[in-house]
Amino acid sequence: MLQFYKQRRTCRWFKDEKIDEETFEKLLKGAYYSPNRQNNQDVEFVVIDKQMPEFMQLIYDIIKVKEDELFRIKQFGQYLRDPDHDVNRHPLLWEGKQMLLAFSENKTDATVAMCRVELLAYTMGLGGFYSLFSMMSDEINHEKLMEFFPEIDKNKHMYACFIIGKPRIKYMRTRAHDKIKLTYK
Repeated sequence: MLQFYKQRRTCRWFKDEKIDEETFEKLLKGAYYSPNRQNNQDVEFVVIDKQMPEFMQLIYDIIKVKEDELFRIKQFGQYLRDPDHDVNRHPLLWEGKQMLLAFSENKTDATVAMCRVELLAYTMGLGGFYSLFSMMSDEINHEKLMEFFPEIDKNKHMYACFIIGKPRIKYMRTRAHDKIKLTYK
């Protein structure tokens, strides 16, 4: 398992090929077996695919209030306004065409479930990365975000957003990391 972790690497460059529904069903088995508080099992997933342009516009409409603070959001707005933008240079999706969102009333439950899905995805030859800017939208305006998801309980929050796809680049190892600090008391 440690060897697997050593080889796992965030992927932002994908083949122009989408993941099918059967593969997503297999991925959710990773979430199915993840622990959760008091066996609550309230994590729900949504695949954003065909409605990606509308969803990304909503994300921008919410997070643009931070445009002056964060350059990437400003770049995202410019990208959306440019009719001749390069679809493979999306400031938030990079080359991603699909995203998997996890909703829950509890942040830890959603995060653990998505982490399990992510690790299973890597074992299946898939790759991806977490979109913190997309997740920021829930923190800024939860009510407006949830208008896009009428089928999900409004008490649940989008706590994980994973851009997923079939990698077009294969890495042999992860990037070097600083030593983790550990204190015993």
